Amino acid sequence: MLIKDTIYGNSLINSPVLIELINSQPVQRLKNISQYGLPIEYYHIKIPVNRYDHSIGVMLLLKKLKATEEEQIAGLLHDISHTAFSHVIDWVLGDGKTEDFQNIQHEKFMEKSEIAKILKQYNYDAKKIANHKNYSLLEQEIPDLCADRIDYSIREFPLSKAKYCLENMTVKNTRIVFKNKKAALIFAKNFIKRQITHWGGFEAATRYRFLANALKTALAKKIINFEDFWKDDNYIMNKLINSNDKEINKILSILKEKSLKKLPKSQEKVLKKFRFVDPEYISQKKVRKLSNEDKNFKKILQRAREINFQGVLIPII
Repeated sequence: MLIKDTIYGNSLINSPVLIELINSQPVQRLKNISQYGLPIEYYHIKIPVNRYDHSIGVMLLLKKLKATEEEQIAGLLHDISHTAFSHVIDWVLGDGKTEDFQNIQHEKFMEKSEIAKILKQYNYDAKKIANHKNYSLLEQEIPDLCADRIDYSIREFPLSKAKYCLENMTVKNTRIVFKNKKAALIFAKNFIKRQITHWGGFEAATRYRFLANALKTALAKKIINFEDFWKDDNYIMNKLINSNDKEINKILSILKEKSLKKLPKSQEKVLKKFRFVDPEYISQKKVRKLSNEDKNFKKILQRAREINFQGVLIPII
């Protein structure tokens, strides 16, 4: 299988199990689930990335880093348990601070789907693969580098910077590190910029809350049911639009606006999950933590944390 990717270029996949998993319904379903929670016509950032693109990207990055086939499988499958609208579900069920519903459902989703049968056919343990703690390149706790965190962020970097960071990435003691301080700094600064201007910003928080409110309304009026979330964005969105519900239509109409900043603000404050990185890099044959070596970066990191925890005042509609 030849995979063409904007970031990683052309990659040939020879692994029978990876090919079968890529072609499976649970992985193909991710093509219709937006990486950013809302379908692109309702979001302020027009980057057409879906959960499939990201999952393939994580697998390709792990392949580039010479991870085992098993870890590449875990990377490919790490997002298959996402519901429609990705992390918006966390705002439907709670306040969205943790965005962990998908992680909680992951093992159960894998066991119930055809994925478990495919893995068993190739002598892989679905329960082990579902536990991301088994794979140090795939997942690490914030603020460390991992394939998941790297892929979803560099897809928003300027392409030249994304490729520079990838070229200067390596593995040391089973952890992803940069080959030099320059690459670590470029990656970390660009990551924090996306947190402030996108992932934790006003527009994202407001749009997540508005769509979550529309979905709550749809659930209450039985326009949709919770099982619908295990399908995809298009399936639920068609139900919302075809309902002709005035309250839902009003929200969807507002979400199509380029900016929501002109809407009157309420006193309701919400917090988006704070994402940040403090990468390691190699210098004089030693692995060093960026914040320990660069005081200016440490200040940037602290300022980003302060901005995030100021929260966002959600507008009134």
